[in-house]
Amino acid sequence: MKYKLLGKSGLRVSELCLGAMTFGKEWGYGADKACSKKIFDTFLKAGGNFIDTANRYTEGTSEKYLGEMITTDRERLVIATKYSLYDRRDDPNSGGNHRKNLVQSVEGSLQRLKTDYIDLLYLHAWDGLTPEQEILRGLDDLVRAGKVLYLCISDTPAWIISRMNTMAELMGWSSFIALQIEYSLIQRTVERELLPMADALDIGITAWGSIAGGALSGKYLKNDPGRLKPDSKRLDERSTRIAEAVVAIAGEIGCSPVQVAISWVRQQGKVMIPVIGCRNHQQLTDNLRCLEVDLSPEQNERLDDISRVELGFPHDFLESSGVQDVIFGGMAGHIMNHRR
Repeated sequence: MKYKLLGKSGLRVSELCLGAMTFGKEWGYGADKACSKKIFDTFLKAGGNFIDTANRYTEGTSEKYLGEMITTDRERLVIATKYSLYDRRDDPNSGGNHRKNLVQSVEGSLQRLKTDYIDLLYLHAWDGLTPEQEILRGLDDLVRAGKVLYLCISDTPAWIISRMNTMAELMGWSSFIALQIEYSLIQRTVERELLPMADALDIGITAWGSIAGGALSGKYLKNDPGRLKPDSKRLDERSTRIAEAVVAIAGEIGCSPVQVAISWVRQQGKVMIPVIGCRNHQQLTDNLRCLEVDLSPEQNERLDDISRVELGFPHDFLESSGVQDVIFGGMAGHIMNHRR
């Protein structure tokens, strides 16, 4: 296991992040306490120090299990949790991005995690209601109080994140150092706005869904029943072609399709950290072996060709030969751009 600086911070995190959403069986799937502990111990033994959870994962059980597991090695670990999702139904202030829910959620997470501080706190999902200034000042207050060390954001439009980080820097408040998004060979639309924004602002990426809910494992090619619905986009014609390519390359390398899918994500961008979730120990060990897989340029090109998405306007327009010609007068190919 190697380590990466997370975004523009000096924090060192392992190149894989352990997703603890499956710690607990309240949602009808996942791992019991004994299995969760085995997964946790194996990840740490492999050199991992980065663990991801959230206030709502398995109705709070994920954080409770982690709280018991991290007590003997708290300082070594980088624990990320999230706020925004509700703790109680039928309460309008029990979810969302606003200050009241922020404070209540963080206090609950601290209790369940049995810790005095949270290393990384994500805004989990944009609610479209709360003023950006309220969020930023509330988050900065928690950092200044020592309850949170770093701020991150998840599942939010690029223009909002960029505006909020600019506002934070202008006001001297803490800004977001990492962004969590869904990213896989099947889900590449984040390449339109979110990934270029993160690269320009030096925001690290933690990617969930690297194997697309199991679609890239190849099991659905064999009509293996699973949790994905038959009409899921992860099982449509395009996704099936991508899964077939992943399986073929795995056969060439001599590894599992899961390892190919996660390795492809790992190779995209300077700070790209897959969040690996698993329901049993065998799945974890299979995921960890992605660190031994290096895709060749030819294999990467095949995967890129079959999974590429249109970037749309204005990106495709600006890259077209005609527009490049009228901008640069035939000199575009002679200008060395170190920023790309």
